[in-house]
Amino acid sequence: MSMATRTDPRSPAPHATGSHDLIRVHGARENNLRDVSIEIPKRRLTVFTGVSGSGKSSLVFGTIAAESQRLINETYSAFVQGFMPTLARPEVDVLEGLTTAIIVDQQRMTADARSTVGTATDANALLRVLFSRLGQPHIGSPNAFSFNVASVRASGAITVERGGGKTVRQDFSRTGGMCPRCEGLGKVSDIDLAQLFDDSKSLAEGAITIPGYTVDGFWTVRPFIESGFLDPNKPIRKYTKKELQVFLHREPVKVKVDGVNVTYEGLIPKIQKSFLSKDRTALQPHIREFVDRAVTFTACPECDGTRLSEAARSSRIGGINIADACAMQISDLAAWVRGLDEPSVAPLLAGLQQILDSVVEIGLGYLALERSSGTLSGGEAQRVKMIRHLGSSLTDVTYVFDEPTTGLHPHDIQRMNGLLLRLRDKGNTVLVVEHKPETIAIADHVVDLGPGAGAAGGTVCFEGSVEKLRVSGTVTGRHFDDRAALKESVRTPTGALEIRGAATNNLHGVDVDIPLGVLVVVTGVAGSGKSSLVHGSLVNGSPGTGSAAGVGVGAGVGTGVGAGVVSIDQSPIRGSRRSNPATYSGLLDPIRKAFAKANGVKPALFSANSEGACPNCNGAGVIYTDLAMMAGVATVCEECEGRRYQASVLEYHLAGRDISEVLAMSVTEAQEFFGAGEARIPAAQAVLGRLADVGLGYLSLGQPLTTLSGGERQRLKLATRMSEKGGVYVLDEPTTGLHLADVEQLLGLLDRLVDGGKSVVVIEHHQAVMAHADWIVDLGPGAGHDGGRIVFEGTPADLVAARTTLTGEHLAAYVGGTGQG
Repeated sequence: MSMATRTDPRSPAPHATGSHDLIRVHGARENNLRDVSIEIPKRRLTVFTGVSGSGKSSLVFGTIAAESQRLINETYSAFVQGFMPTLARPEVDVLEGLTTAIIVDQQRMTADARSTVGTATDANALLRVLFSRLGQPHIGSPNAFSFNVASVRASGAITVERGGGKTVRQDFSRTGGMCPRCEGLGKVSDIDLAQLFDDSKSLAEGAITIPGYTVDGFWTVRPFIESGFLDPNKPIRKYTKKELQVFLHREPVKVKVDGVNVTYEGLIPKIQKSFLSKDRTALQPHIREFVDRAVTFTACPECDGTRLSEAARSSRIGGINIADACAMQISDLAAWVRGLDEPSVAPLLAGLQQILDSVVEIGLGYLALERSSGTLSGGEAQRVKMIRHLGSSLTDVTYVFDEPTTGLHPHDIQRMNGLLLRLRDKGNTVLVVEHKPETIAIADHVVDLGPGAGAAGGTVCFEGSVEKLRVSGTVTGRHFDDRAALKESVRTPTGALEIRGAATNNLHGVDVDIPLGVLVVVTGVAGSGKSSLVHGSLVNGSPGTGSAAGVGVGAGVGTGVGAGVVSIDQSPIRGSRRSNPATYSGLLDPIRKAFAKANGVKPALFSANSEGACPNCNGAGVIYTDLAMMAGVATVCEECEGRRYQASVLEYHLAGRDISEVLAMSVTEAQEFFGAGEARIPAAQAVLGRLADVGLGYLSLGQPLTTLSGGERQRLKLATRMSEKGGVYVLDEPTTGLHLADVEQLLGLLDRLVDGGKSVVVIEHHQAVMAHADWIVDLGPGAGHDGGRIVFEGTPADLVAARTTLTGEHLAAYVGGTGQG
């Protein structure tokens, strides 16, 4: 086949598609963005930087990714859209050049007790098919290996509506893999009845002592009182055996309460459904405290904690059953699957192998498929979400990452950087919100927002290459090459917490002394056992997980030191658009009391969620109009003009300000206002001081929690929990979401806590925090069964000098200023 020779000397005109190499944003005003206009190159790795609260997430997630998802949703039929979340159009004038956005954020995975790493990655689904095809003896379909499917048997007459109609006898059965004793949860509970009720009282006297179960509770206690099954005035200790059975174990039945049909159910199944069916970490703190007090969880004796029925455990492939496979470390399971040679299921094995290899490649090979997804850290959850995208054949997709290095040791960050570059090299646009200089350094393009946070941010301070960022003079540019120096002298401990025989998860009977009265940093690669050691033995220490005996910290052998410990973990703060820093931190309570005292009225008037609420918008400040499958519309309430309170409430003043004006103040303004004169409130000053200490001085007291960034939420929680009484503070990765400039302020806060007589234990990967420590406990040497051991104890200077661990190597490089890790 000959090819024509081109003789036309004219150069070809530029192709129309050449203008689509950029994502153009013009006039973005979402949250605190101030008419931001930028152009982002496609098929490149762009990193968005800036101090916490500067507007990074508002631009990347709230504008670019949100509009991409909204436009994709609009391609579905109205019927399908009715089942999808409704997304409003972001506040932006023009968005051009968008592609399909895949969001990989830090939202913790579902805390459903039935969700595991295996179910979240789809590896369990493929394993079930594998065992249903190759397992011996053969016991049934893939459902027979699922711990979420119960076995069912039924028989009876059914009528087939065909022709004249015919009644036939029908038998039905389905073999499921659920353990009948624990119903697929892997654990059974033993309930202490003395914690549920006071048997010396009657129901009408408030015998039930479960949180939230008040005598007038319409859905909780009144069904017991008004059902007619029990005498509400009879003390529970005088119940007959039959009455006690009805009270504790009665099957659900409909009863009338005030003419309304409600369900009466025995107390034990009622609390099992409302409290015990949820993952413990998903419960509110006071409920969790009740559950810990009232319920003892033990591995199910029938399935030995595997969640599976005896039949499911009897079927094996080469001596391994599905419970054994799910309990293996994923790196070991991948090797086992690779060793299976069965042509009849070759495509299935290839698909399973790809998932398992992706888990190992992403640095999570130390997990097991049986691990509950609710127990994963934010960083682990984010990487699990990445797995389904690693082997994807899609190109020209926009991948949006929210701090993908969260929870990663410097050694692991290099691997994550490689994955981000691989996604880019497949022809995708990769947008990353990040603070770590190691990841910023690999960017093709950097967008720096600021210059400050909140109202002081929301503008683009810099766009360009990493080299130009270093000399740009922006906050990020100035701090990019910051290196914290090792301390010249370290504090002397005042005592020690002795942990002996810690064996939680992958810990190998660890013995370690945690010094008191100093700043201790626990570090090690992801999966090395840091959280297992600190949370398993120090915070929730219990028999069988090692014991802690403390100096001056109310601890006893086998009980841990939970009573003297304030633990601030990575769990997300809960709050709706009605919640704000003032309500979450408890600041509003003394303010309401001061307003009430100054004006001689009730405190409830000064709550927008109570008596003082504007009747038109119910205290929301806006009117929400639901438009079914279309995005709802929020309009400022005309009655209160967005101030959330009744007009009569706003007539009451404190030092010349009404309550809405106070909530509009920043933390810094409020500190000055409540610090002197008629408005002086010491209780409010204490809360405001803690908020300022964590760097939230710019935050508005009434700003909805839903508009705060991840770093702001983390610091708000830190400020709130600092008020709790305790001798030992345990912080789990407090640098999450913090800019390089903010880390310095955090170190100052940790120093003030220690100098104030507290003992501070920090689980952390950030080298600046390690360098600032008085004492380091390094776990490793690897992850999973390759970790779980103490590989170093001592001062940061000794760790750097020894360089015998991965942490030592990276910390030495960091303080040496080489920029590695």
